[in-house]
Amino acid sequence: MNDGASIGADINRVILESSCDALGIAMLVCSRDDTILFSSRTMLQYFPVPAEILLPGTRLRDFLGAVYDTGVRPGTVPESSRRRTNREDWIAEHMALHWRERYESVERAGRTRWISMRKRRLSSGMGILSISDVSDQKKRDDQLQTDLERVELTEEILDAQPNPICVKDRNLNYIAVNKAFCLIHDLPQDGILGRSAWDLVDSEMAERFEQSDRLVLETGKPHSQAEHIVRADGSDLWVLTRKYRVGMPGRHFVVTCMNDVTDIAVWYQSSGEPPVEAGLQIRDYSIFAAAQNFYDPFRALNVQQLVEAGSMIETLPARGLRVLLATGDRLLEERLVARLRGSGLDACAVRDADELRAFSLAIDEAGLKLDILLLDGAFPERQKIGSAWRDSPILAVSAEQDGAAVLAEVFRVCSERGGVTASTQPEWSLSFEAEGIAPPPPAPQVDVLVAEDNQINQFVFTQILEGLGVSHRIAANGREAVELWHELQPALVLMDVSMPVMNGFDATVAIRSAEKARGQKTPIIGVTAQALDIDLQQCKASGMDDHIMKPVSPDMIEAVLRKFMPVKAIRTAG
Repeated sequence: MNDGASIGADINRVILESSCDALGIAMLVCSRDDTILFSSRTMLQYFPVPAEILLPGTRLRDFLGAVYDTGVRPGTVPESSRRRTNREDWIAEHMALHWRERYESVERAGRTRWISMRKRRLSSGMGILSISDVSDQKKRDDQLQTDLERVELTEEILDAQPNPICVKDRNLNYIAVNKAFCLIHDLPQDGILGRSAWDLVDSEMAERFEQSDRLVLETGKPHSQAEHIVRADGSDLWVLTRKYRVGMPGRHFVVTCMNDVTDIAVWYQSSGEPPVEAGLQIRDYSIFAAAQNFYDPFRALNVQQLVEAGSMIETLPARGLRVLLATGDRLLEERLVARLRGSGLDACAVRDADELRAFSLAIDEAGLKLDILLLDGAFPERQKIGSAWRDSPILAVSAEQDGAAVLAEVFRVCSERGGVTASTQPEWSLSFEAEGIAPPPPAPQVDVLVAEDNQINQFVFTQILEGLGVSHRIAANGREAVELWHELQPALVLMDVSMPVMNGFDATVAIRSAEKARGQKTPIIGVTAQALDIDLQQCKASGMDDHIMKPVSPDMIEAVLRKFMPVKAIRTAG
């Protein structure tokens, strides 16, 4: 075929017709003066125009007019449509398109048909139009778009669910997870997808998860189990885990849904008031299998706070320091005295210069020695105090100072000075009335006694209880816990089960034996590293009322306090 061929040129129609049939397309060839040189028979399948309109020599304008008259034209719906396009404008628009060097589009031709139109104008002026039916491809594209929209909607619904949900393929790799599942691990979706349980949990748990997953994949039988999970933020998650098999044979998937029953497992509370009793409770926590513990205490702690209080961690076992606070600020007194006593120091306060002088005479007569004097910057007659307290270091404090920072400074000053006095008596305090010196009151009680030998865990307990406004003392072993229990009569004991000198089980037995003679009972909560069956049995056998697992979190401790301590027993520490 010659681009410069005239209207009567010999074109090999047989070859062109065969090519169109083989390719499944319709073809129209025009000369430079816009007259038809060739039109394939298949053109009539797309446009129901009279056959003579497609004969060589017909003007392109006449062909377009005939197409317009049929009502089945590219870019329109069938003739039943109310929309009408001006005939001359439509013809002029498409004539212009035919003179573009290159033009491609996918347009509707009828109600259910879509066609792909490709137009080329050669340098010689000859124009070529090819048309192919893409209705099936268009349907597939529309279906794909619909599926994508449906997937996005499904993902939005899953992410809005409070229950953690994940999907695994036949290789047990995660292929879908919702936001609640990501929060358990404190990982983004990209950090979970494509990985397996072996990458996220310890080997023992991963093996257990894989066994149940394989069983569901092979048998199709749903699997369910109650589990106790510790999230990455340290909070407890009590769930009823259910696993299902979905999909077609050869393409099965495992869907895991963790129904959150934490509110029921801990307590159910419909109003804002703390419950008098624990309310709706799980009677037997052993139905919850120990699942993965994602909490990292070192990541959860405030690193700057650890650095600032580093000296406190190192010297925490140096209990018994006698500390006196001189302040007229009652809020500062309540906050600092509770903080110091909670960390194992013998602390009390005086509120004016007369009480301070009376206190000095009282401890001299008793043969006691003060280790440090905390002096409020706003205390009256502050300048006259230094000469009377030459034997005790004086540390200036203010209402703006944090309790942890004051405590760290107390330990620093005392350790640098050396010769810290170990208290030979239990906690001491002196109070003064207007008439003079009154006898010392009984040893003060604390809300919580913590038995814990690890210094980092001691610091964690201290920070949590201080933040909750609860007074406390810490014992470094079971024997010391029993002694402090006798002295302080705490409202609650948090007992680590594994400690030197005397473990938590033996300490609990000793306390329970002493209680029989006193006719009282203190709630004792076992603190275990892992809720193994033998630990839980020993906790119950020794007389413990409940147990919690390390690492502890503020929510966990607060739940224990609400369950076992009356609201009136929880003191505010400022």
